[in-house]
Amino acid sequence: MKKKNKLYSVWTNHGVQSFIASLICIFFGLLVGYLVLLCINPAGAGRAMLAILQNFLYFPRPEVALEYFGSTLVKTAPLLMCTLSVLFAYKTGLFNIGASGQYTVGVGAALYLALKYQMPWFVCLIAAMLAGGLLGAAAGALKAYRNVNEVIACIMLNWLSLYTVNMVLNKVKEASTTYTGPLRTENPAALLPHMGLNKLFSDNRYVTIAILLAGLAAVFVWVLMEKTMMGFELKATGYNKNAAKYAGMREKRNVILTMFISGCLAGLGASFLYLSGIEQWSCAQTSVPGMGFNGIAAAFLGGLHPIGSIFSSFFIQHITSGGSYVDKMVYPSQISDLISSIIIYFCSFVLLIRYMINERVINKMGADILNTEEENVSDDEKGGEDR
Repeated sequence: MKKKNKLYSVWTNHGVQSFIASLICIFFGLLVGYLVLLCINPAGAGRAMLAILQNFLYFPRPEVALEYFGSTLVKTAPLLMCTLSVLFAYKTGLFNIGASGQYTVGVGAALYLALKYQMPWFVCLIAAMLAGGLLGAAAGALKAYRNVNEVIACIMLNWLSLYTVNMVLNKVKEASTTYTGPLRTENPAALLPHMGLNKLFSDNRYVTIAILLAGLAAVFVWVLMEKTMMGFELKATGYNKNAAKYAGMREKRNVILTMFISGCLAGLGASFLYLSGIEQWSCAQTSVPGMGFNGIAAAFLGGLHPIGSIFSSFFIQHITSGGSYVDKMVYPSQISDLISSIIIYFCSFVLLIRYMINERVINKMGADILNTEEENVSDDEKGGEDR
């Protein structure tokens, strides 16, 4: 009986359910991805899938593998911030599909100040965060004062952000290409500091404090949402703004504040990537960055928990980076993106799987425990009558 109760308490745990659901989604996503590889070329499907899953472990030399592991973490940091951006808004009853646009204006603010005015890294970082926050607040204000659905507002703002940033950064691009100037040569002061972290990854020059800051941001979001009065008010407003208003909460301010914080997280993620010097922005870009959309998948894959999002963001980036080691003579270069998108699609079933666990497993176990307890009670009563 005690074993049943203990097992029941484990299965009813929110974290355990989310973890199991995420593993199921990953398994089926990889399975469908493997079937796609088989359709393209059966002979090399196994090696291709193994290369994607190995990523940096593809290299036999430990120092080289460690260096590429660092590069994976560098790209995980901005993805984690976009994940937290989506998660934060969703936890308060809003769907921030505009993380890509907020990420984009974060890029524009950081790189423009860094290249045009030679600002140091901390100024560029704060500017990126505020730019993303203000764009998010704009969508929040439309929601609060004009009841414009935040999804529609964010989609429109995504495209406005992209073309505005392209126009602004066109003034600081290289003369012979469409890319912005490299920070390492044009303004080294705008690069995020290493603080000795690069030495842990075979002196990978792109490894910066962004990795630590992203982890701290996940903890901050968890504390804000679960342990503060502000977090309680924001969630209450998201669940029912009329009830929140009746309780004396400023529901319009809370909606705007939610989207502002969500936008700040996405904008901060942009600065983590571009102020590390690992990439340059193309002013001819015709689509918003996929970081914001991948953040939606990582948020659900992580069970809508800030700490779980750390692991889900790393996994999404891990297989995305692993695609570069697939034989391009046999498989298209987009194969890892395809497999990532398949897993992202299956992530939409996380909540459904959790529902099925509750309906099929938890309810059955609860009924068995209840029947066992009733049998024990009836046995005790029968024993008392016999005596």
